[in-house]
Formats: sequence, C-alpha cells, structure tokens
Amino acid sequence: LQNVPLEPLELKGLALQPVNRTTDSTRFDLECHVWTREQGMEIVFVYNTDLFETASMQRMLQHYRLLLEQLVEHPAQPVSQYRLLTEQEQQQLQQWNQTQQSYAATSLVEMFEQQVDATPDATAIVFENTRLDYRQLDEQANRLAHYLQAQGIGEGEIVGVCMERSIEMVVALYGIIKAGAAYVPLDPDYPESRLAFMLEDTGLSLVLSQSHLAARLPADKVRLLPMDTTDATDRFPAHRLKHSIQPDSAAYIIYSSGSTGQPKGVINTHRGIVNRLCWMQQQFKLDEQDSVLQKTPYSFDVSVWEFFWPLISGARLIVAQPGGHKDPAYLSRVIQAHAVTTVHFVPSMLKAWLDHLHSNTETAPATLRRVLCSGEALPYTLQQQFFAQFAEPVELHNLYGPTEAAIDVTHWQCQRNDSRHVVPIGVAIANTQIHLLDEQLQPVPVGIIGELYIGGVQVAAGYLNRDALNAERFISDPFSHDPAARLYKSGDLARYLPDGSIEYIGRVDFQVKLRGQRIELGEIEAALVSNDAIREAVVLCRQSGEEQQLLAYCTLEQPGDNTVNPL
Repeated sequence: LQNVPLEPLELKGLALQPVNRTTDSTRFDLECHVWTREQGMEIVFVYNTDLFETASMQRMLQHYRLLLEQLVEHPAQPVSQYRLLTEQEQQQLQQWNQTQQSYAATSLVEMFEQQVDATPDATAIVFENTRLDYRQLDEQANRLAHYLQAQGIGEGEIVGVCMERSIEMVVALYGIIKAGAAYVPLDPDYPESRLAFMLEDTGLSLVLSQSHLAARLPADKVRLLPMDTTDATDRFPAHRLKHSIQPDSAAYIIYSSGSTGQPKGVINTHRGIVNRLCWMQQQFKLDEQDSVLQKTPYSFDVSVWEFFWPLISGARLIVAQPGGHKDPAYLSRVIQAHAVTTVHFVPSMLKAWLDHLHSNTETAPATLRRVLCSGEALPYTLQQQFFAQFAEPVELHNLYGPTEAAIDVTHWQCQRNDSRHVVPIGVAIANTQIHLLDEQLQPVPVGIIGELYIGGVQVAAGYLNRDALNAERFISDPFSHDPAARLYKSGDLARYLPDGSIEYIGRVDFQVKLRGQRIELGEIEAALVSNDAIREAVVLCRQSGEEQQLLAYCTLEQPGDNTVNPL
C-alpha cells in the first residue's frame, strides 16, 4: 500500500490530458491504482494475465465499486454485512437454481410395481448362476412384506439387514419397503462394537440376515431371520400389500462417520430418493437393453440407486459377488460376461481398474456405455486416463452429494476436449438447489469460495436421535418461500465457475474422503484414546503421490509402554 499524490502537470501555453494506455508488465500479481478526481475516484486494476482472466478482474472491480458505495452510504454498518453481488449476479445465481421438474411417482414401491406390470417376464436380477424375472422378484418381496406385516412391522418401523451381496439381499430391501418400513444396512464387515451401537441407536426388533452371519449379531438383543435357509415367508401370499406409503415416509437409513466417535444415522425419504431416480432416468434413459452392475457396499448410499434404478427402468441388475468390488480383474470379467452398460466407481477404484486394463493389455469392455464417478474428487489426470482408454461414445460422469441429500445433487458430464485442468462437480439436478454462502449466509460471487448448502426435495429428514445436530446442520432455508423448506449445511467448500458449474475445493472441518468412505478423523481419535494406554491422539490424512494415507500420532500414558503394540 503506497500513497503517492499525483501532482497535475502544467506547461505554459499547453493543455494536457492524461491518456490511458495498456501495460505489458506488472510488479505484483495484482495492483490496484486509485486516483482522486474532481468527480470522484478513478480505479484501475493491473494484473498478471497468467493468473487472472479478464472477466474475473471485471467482476472484482464491480465488487470493489459496490463495496465503496456501501461504505459511503452506510459507514456505521459492519463490513461483513455489506453485499458483494450486483443485481445481475444475484439474478444469475437464482437462475442457476431454477431446477423445477414435475415427477408423478411418490414412492419406490409404486415405481417398481409399475415396471413389474410392464415387463413381468423380463430378467430383473442376475447373481452368479441365478436369475429372477420381475414377476418372481415381486412375488418374493411380497411374501416377505406380508411376513413383516404379520410381525407388526409397517410404516414408520425400521428393519435391519445384515447380509453379503446376494439375491436374498435384494429381496430383503424390496420386501422391507413394500411393507412400508425403512431398511438400515448392518454391514457384516463392521466391528462388533459399531454393529452393537447401531442396533441400540435404531432400537431394531428384527434383522434379516444369512445363516453364516448369525454370530455377528447378538441373538439375545434382536430377532434374526436367516433369508437363505428359512421357509418362514413361504406360507405368506405372493400378492401385493395394499399400501399408502407417503412421500415423507422413511425409505432407508444409512450411518455415516461421526465426529464425536459414534456414527450417525441419516434418514432419507421416499420423496428424496424418488426425485433422485426420476432425474437419473430422465438424464440417462435406461431401457431393457441395459445392465447395471451393483457392486457398491450397501452401507454406502450409492448402492441405493444401484439397487433400485435399473429395476424401475426395465433394465437388468447384475449383482457382484461379495468382495468383488475390490478386485479389478473380477470386475472386468463380470462386465464382459453380463454385457454391463452402466457402472459406478469411486475415483480411486476407477484408477485401479484402468491401471489393470492397461497393465494386462485388456480390451476395454465393448458393451460399456457410461461410467459414473462420485465419493471422492475426480482428478483431471484420471479423467484424461479414462478417455485415453475408452473411445467415444463411452461417457464419464462426475457426481457429487452427501448421504444427507439422497445420494447426489450435482452432475457433470466430463468433456474429452476440456482445456481447463479441473473436473467440476457440475450443476444442480432436478428440484435441488445449491447455495455457496459466506459465514453470514450470504451468497458469494462467481469464483469466490463459499460453503456449500443444499436445498430442495432431496434434503434428508435428519439424523436419527440427534436433535442438537439436526438443528445445527439442517437449517431454515432463507431463499425459499416455503416456511418448511430447509438447507443442509454440508461442510464442503466450493466455488462457481463462470459457466455455472461448480468446482469442489475441500472441507471446512476434519472430515476426509478416503477410497469413497466419508471419515471423521475425530471418530478415529476417539477410538484411539478409549484405549487406557493412550493419553492423546491426532489423526491426519496425508497425500503420498497419488495415494492417501491415514496417520495417527499418539501420546502414551506411560512412555515405552508395550501394551500399545497390539493396536
């Protein structure tokens, strides 16, 4: 900051006038020159064109002018309350959130049963050497729904599912929602302490399981129904229950990592997931020629669209074997064998699969039409690696969304010839709104980083048994005319790009995404200090080349104590 008064230059007999000229150099990345004139102030920005675009500088100059005007008009007002957006920019942000679409469906059950009636004899599920057509799946799910109803389970109830991937798992999920209840995945790979917490938190009375997994759950605390060996549902009718599932009824509850050391259950409604699937079908238009691979562990919300989208669209659901999602060679075989057209990868697994194809000189699967990515930031280099492996018309799509908003809320179709070295998370999907806000909940201009808030029909009902956290993370929507509308405070940082797409930047807290898993570092720290040998613990996520690693630093109660070794 330098104040150098500019004295007027006067020469006898001459009238002098300053002339603006372009400059081809700058001493700093950005210089702001201000001159006092009789009519006001003249402001000029001189900037490094390698770092800034002209449009960005023009917007910044407008924001600076708007700030100065407000300083003059309201000198006593706190600076944090001054707005930076011009009227034109406010209108532009509002326009980007005009995502209204009308969808007729109200529940997952309704959508599935309509498809069953349309294509009853078409193949619905393939798992290894077993197949079910749409009618068979519908009848098996109906029998389970009648059984659940006989056990007193209906709308508003929660049923646990502790299974490995199988046809029984698919039947369980569909049977539960047909009964009007919500399902909660209890991943058998979870530690027993986590499963015990989830059982207590949900208050489950019944868990659908498999006989070889019975030992994973305490039989004295919850009733188990082994779906693979029991004939308990066979005596129940195969016709459909008469249901009146409401759009705001819970469809599923998925637990995510919690900063206090305990996971938290996210309640998602039929309204939210129906909107998500209707948009997806409108966007990608699956039909009877399509096969979708279900490989995501069902404790992650991506699995929800994998289970339900193909079977509301007349397509086939190809169920991967347990553990198959970790094996690139197996994934190549199953994609080839079942003519899979649509598959999802978290970016880290996509890279492992592409590396496998390249190192084994395997031909890219000829039937594949689209790959969807979410769960982690999609690096530009990985996008280019994909396009080098797959020729047109195979598509790569990048999606973003938290568990608290019915899977995904933004979408971007990756471009083969995009010169910018960043992959956006895209734009808001149907009936959702994205707001990038500052600490005063005011919208930030294009190019400025703000916290990402989500509005619209996909916002979850909230966290199970977490009233204080619900009040903190699910707030009243100040941009909606509906007094019941809410925003979800995601904790993610992002910024708008000039074309209206959104670039993901990072987190405001200590949450990380590692191989698609949302991890609260505080949960790991809490688990470590629960050991009597550890006094304090700090967990960090470090980048090592293209890999991310979790590192824990611990202070022991007794230095040199060997009891910590088993950790």
